[in-house]
Amino acid sequence: MRGVAVVVAATAVVVAAGGVAGAGAGGARAGGAPEADLAFHGRLWMDDGRVELRMTPQNHGPVGVDDATVRLRWSAPLADEQRLPAGCARSGARAVLCRTGALPADGWGRTLTLAVRLRGEPGEVTMGIDAVWGGGAVDRNHRNDRREVLVLDTGDSYAF
Repeated sequence: MRGVAVVVAATAVVVAAGGVAGAGAGGARAGGAPEADLAFHGRLWMDDGRVELRMTPQNHGPVGVDDATVRLRWSAPLADEQRLPAGCARSGARAVLCRTGALPADGWGRTLTLAVRLRGEPGEVTMGIDAVWGGGAVDRNHRNDRREVLVLDTGDSYAF
């Protein structure tokens, strides 16, 4: 990849641990469930069937969450063997689940760096990003926690 450092580690199991942080009366809705507004921002590259992702989760609040889980889905199947970072695990032929870690209200989480190999080196792929667990909080705004990004196998960077 052109100018992109690849960070990989051993595959780990995604554990949906923790709960809602700071779920006081200000963050609870009438139904009693605290509310957080998760969003994902980052960049993707693809070169010779290898897709690299650098993504930072954001929480617009009003409450923080101790942990959340994001699903990354590709329109092409993943190669059989993958080396995923700690906190990420494969979920089927085309998806990976990753923990975000703590997301403070009105704050940013840690940046996730991930590289996967696609089966057959396709010339383009669509990657879907969506929050599948919000630490027990309800997210009523899905305009910013669900994304689809088209990535061409050119080595160019695509922002979302």
